[in-house]
Amino acid sequence: MSADVKMDRGPEEYAAPTTIEEAARLVFDGEARVLAGGTDLMIQTRDGGMAYRKRLVNIRRISEMRGISKDGQTVRIGALSTLTDILNNEFLVEMAPVLRQTADQFASGQIRNAATLGGNICNASPAGDSIPALLVLDASVELAFWDGGAVATRTVALNEFFSSPGQTLKGDNELLTAVTFPLPEQRAKAQFIKSGPRPALEISIVSMAFSAVREDDTLFHVRIALGSVAPTPLRAVATEAFLEGKTLSADIIEAAKDVLMGEINPIDDVRATAWYRRHLACVYLGRLLGDDD
Repeated sequence: MSADVKMDRGPEEYAAPTTIEEAARLVFDGEARVLAGGTDLMIQTRDGGMAYRKRLVNIRRISEMRGISKDGQTVRIGALSTLTDILNNEFLVEMAPVLRQTADQFASGQIRNAATLGGNICNASPAGDSIPALLVLDASVELAFWDGGAVATRTVALNEFFSSPGQTLKGDNELLTAVTFPLPEQRAKAQFIKSGPRPALEISIVSMAFSAVREDDTLFHVRIALGSVAPTPLRAVATEAFLEGKTLSADIIEAAKDVLMGEINPIDDVRATAWYRRHLACVYLGRLLGDDD
């Protein structure tokens, strides 16, 4: 149990709003803990990793925070959309299949039915499975808060959203209401890969998402994101820049691996050593670039 977490009997108040406005009012004072799917919150409060606050706000009944839609050139996924919603959504299967790949390897069917995309992001785990795929899609998050008698919103690029393990730029008085990203370039091919003792049920040892437009063996619009190799989910921007416009060869792929090694900072823990995580990151980059050696 963390020494700085005080165990208590639970929240003093409970609320189940049905609109974003109601929820924004309830979290305005920063004294609320938000419940969505509950798959992380219930475990963390039970084990002492997180304390309840004065008020528990169950947002699961807010229908405007669900759904997957396209508005012009922007895709919007409501924060309460579950991983099962993502797995089964025909539009995402066609337009952003990397999200379906991610959802298909996310926990178990029972957890996917409850776990929400917004909750997985707000948990801010360095190993959060949905995050690398969203990072290569250039996603942003929409945050809502009560301001001067009305709901206001602000948008933060997902690449800038995570500040440290378990911490984000979301204020205690804010709700993450949606995730948005530009409609993907349909020439771009994106993939997600992760490793664990049981990849669909375990916290990933290393995860990686990759997206690029390939013209013959030349790469454009390169995006690479990783989980479990740094204090926060990571966009490998130096590796992206190195590969941009390059024609792939064995030498280029090996050089890209060297660049990647300078960007990641994995740790030793009970699941893997830092050396093994570095090794896996190199293997995965080579695999996603088409080098199977």
